[in-house]
Amino acid sequence: MIDFPEVAPGEPLTVSATLFVTYSKCPDQALGRMRGFYPPESRASFRGGLAHRVFARHLVGGEIGAGDFDKVCKEEIGSSMNPKLGSLGLKPSQLDGVIREVGDLYQRFKTISTEGFRSSEVLLDVEPVEDLTLRGSVDAIFDDSRGVRLVDWKTGGLYEVEQQLGFYALLWVLDRDELPGRVEAVSVSSGERVSATPSVETVMATATATAALVTELRAAFDTGRERLARLAGPWCRYCALLDGCDEGRAAVKVSDAG
Repeated sequence: MIDFPEVAPGEPLTVSATLFVTYSKCPDQALGRMRGFYPPESRASFRGGLAHRVFARHLVGGEIGAGDFDKVCKEEIGSSMNPKLGSLGLKPSQLDGVIREVGDLYQRFKTISTEGFRSSEVLLDVEPVEDLTLRGSVDAIFDDSRGVRLVDWKTGGLYEVEQQLGFYALLWVLDRDELPGRVEAVSVSSGERVSATPSVETVMATATATAALVTELRAAFDTGRERLARLAGPWCRYCALLDGCDEGRAAVKVSDAG
């Protein structure tokens, strides 16, 4: 359906949805991620990850009873989230608090219609050109009157989700050779939704942006360039490069003052 743009040759590279979104916010933060600088695990991200596992379990297996909820959460933590739990150092009493918060989110999630549900946690892994892999996991896929709808659950507010939705649409086109009818982000906590109807033009624009990302990152690796453009914003607070970034520290200071 589309021809992926040419990119600079180089070592094999994987671009995830997270890396693409990070680059759109701050290219230097994306370069830092490629060099292994990741923000520390946070309580909020751990809670969000656990909530996503609960949502997926509900979609596939049906409603989780109140008497089973704690056990289900601990099963999910034990099966895939123990390393994150260890890095956070949560005490048992603190973990119980996280589970209660996830339970509140689950109550809100159960009010969302799941009509047309097809599948959950769908990994899209494509190689549009040699030595380049694009990867993302779509939280849920539904069928509705417009066609296939790709949905991403958010456990907080919806902030600048357009790039992520565009990347999922690109992955779907490259993997399935068809346009999704709609891509959508849904805040479970507030009920807010952001939707977009992809077109060949918008998907191609995302492909072009992805190719530019690949070319710039590979050029930085080849030349030993230490930094790329730095764009300050709310994302700076959790950036692994914050200590050495004047722009990021200034943005956090302004945010705290407000």
